[in-house]
Amino acid sequence: MKTLFVSYRVTDLDRSLAFYTALGYVEVGRVQGGEAGHLVILGFPDEPAASLELVHRPSAGRVDVGTGFDHLAIQVDTLAATLERLAGAGLEPGPVAYPGGPRGPKTSWLTDPDGYRIELVQWPPGHPDGITDADFS
Repeated sequence: MKTLFVSYRVTDLDRSLAFYTALGYVEVGRVQGGEAGHLVILGFPDEPAASLELVHRPSAGRVDVGTGFDHLAIQVDTLAATLERLAGAGLEPGPVAYPGGPRGPKTSWLTDPDGYRIELVQWPPGHPDGITDADFS
């Protein structure tokens, strides 16, 4: 088994699409109408498959993120270049942090229009993509 994608319900589809495309996602496809609402499927250009679905249900009202969801983590190649590009696109990423110490990953946070938090992660040189059991041994 493997995770297919994360799905977020959004308040304003156009505003959320502008945010996520500025972040670097591209639209893969759409499903319109029905009780499920309007669905927009997104992925990064170098991903083999979609990884994010935006769900817009106008009749459900404004999104309340609540306290159960924490964040989405996105791996980046070069955090400094990513932060510069995002700032140039009008997004407001936070400062660079080193949560694992100076030899660990570099991170920065930003928040989407509905309040979903996103962690941008640059692994240190030689670290494999993603988190594996090696990170805990």
